[in-house]
Amino acid sequence: MITERTPMKVIIDVDLCTGCGLCEETCPDIFKLNEDDDVVEVIKKDYDDNDEECIEEAIESCPTEAITTE
Repeated sequence: MITERTPMKVIIDVDLCTGCGLCEETCPDIFKLNEDDDVVEVIKKDYDDNDEECIEEAIESCPTEAITTE
């Protein structure tokens, strides 16, 4: 039986993000620091299994807990 996977959505809480860049350093294909606003943006929307592992690592390393997923 094949089950369809619900796509992960990555959310950045811009009120919590301090722009430290740890997530961008951890997952440069997923996150990019917007230097105008000093907050991180999600630059990739379609994730594979490797991306999901990287995103989880970025979530765990975020000092302000600004990254979540749905």
